[in-house]
Amino acid sequence: MKLFLIAGEPSGDALGAALMAGLKALVPGVVFEGVGGPLMQAEGIQSLFPMEELSIMGLAEILPKYFPLKRRIRETAEAIGRAQPAAVVTIDSPDFCLRVLALARGAKPGLKTVHYVAPSVWAWRPGRAAKMARWVDHVLALLPFEPPYMQAAGMSCDFVGHPVAAEPVASEAEVAAFRASHGLDGAPLLLVLPGSRRGEIERLGPVFGEVVRGLSVPGLRLVVPTVASRAAQVRALVADWPGAPLVLDAAEVPVAVKRAAFGAADVALAASGTVSLELAAAGVPMVIAYRMAALSQVIIGRMLKIDTVTLVNLVSETRAVPEFIGPACKAEDIAPALSSLLAGGPGRAAQETAMAETMARLGRGGEAPGLRAARSVLGYLRGAGARGD
Repeated sequence: MKLFLIAGEPSGDALGAALMAGLKALVPGVVFEGVGGPLMQAEGIQSLFPMEELSIMGLAEILPKYFPLKRRIRETAEAIGRAQPAAVVTIDSPDFCLRVLALARGAKPGLKTVHYVAPSVWAWRPGRAAKMARWVDHVLALLPFEPPYMQAAGMSCDFVGHPVAAEPVASEAEVAAFRASHGLDGAPLLLVLPGSRRGEIERLGPVFGEVVRGLSVPGLRLVVPTVASRAAQVRALVADWPGAPLVLDAAEVPVAVKRAAFGAADVALAASGTVSLELAAAGVPMVIAYRMAALSQVIIGRMLKIDTVTLVNLVSETRAVPEFIGPACKAEDIAPALSSLLAGGPGRAAQETAMAETMARLGRGGEAPGLRAARSVLGYLRGAGARGD
């Protein structure tokens, strides 16, 4: 069996790698082609081009990259035609992936297609599901409430669990070792997570800096995990912050160290995104904040259908996690919310309950999501004929 996989973000690379591992366990000898990052490459894919070229978010940010992206879309569709795979599995990055599928399906109408990560049509742009259904047959959903939205648009869909619910958490010994090795014993610890993209860090970094300068917490220390490609940018950002910031570069420290940092944290200040689920998995109370480019913020702000964008709030069906999005992303409002959590205010207990419920609903304790996703892909291939058959 040959499958063509496409991922365009670090999170998609992790999903793709887990899916590949699950498929290899169920179908020995399976072959992969496509686009992926280091994790997928470690599982056996040789990427057509660097995945980082696709890691662009926001309407304003995409415009300068339009023509290079258009070329990559054409090259990827042509590679699918040459590969003749049993199916194409696209992983998140819908703006790129759906354009690839449109070209590939134009050349081969019967091509079987799977998309991993349902679009958040419950939040904004509900028409995306119908648009996706033109090119996608089957969807792998990360959130338990998503399949009905996909099925209503004409696609089959399985909830396969969220990978964060299956990840290990740091032990008490690992947390103690982390604190001791960095001189953090007894210190209140704040995780600061300003995002993984250059633009996010540029927009959120100054606000987060104002927040930490405005906190009056004796002995407060900061830990700032970051991806390898943004480590230099983050180090420059925090150079004059109080709290002796400890930058954890993913290229320099094992994943277990990052887990221990999460386990050691008392509170987190984080950019909106899936990191809220990572924090929930570690039981870290949080405040969420986010700013987009001005044009993107205006357009997307008008389209939102929900009153919260934080996944812990959505999955737990609470509003326990305070968030400061767009115009509300102001240091003078964020700092008091963090201070309250650090002081053990009533919101802390509510968050602990919401985080536990979120992990339970996302599949903690069940079969690994990568294996569930692999079973779903194989079930679709065995049970559904290609369109036009």
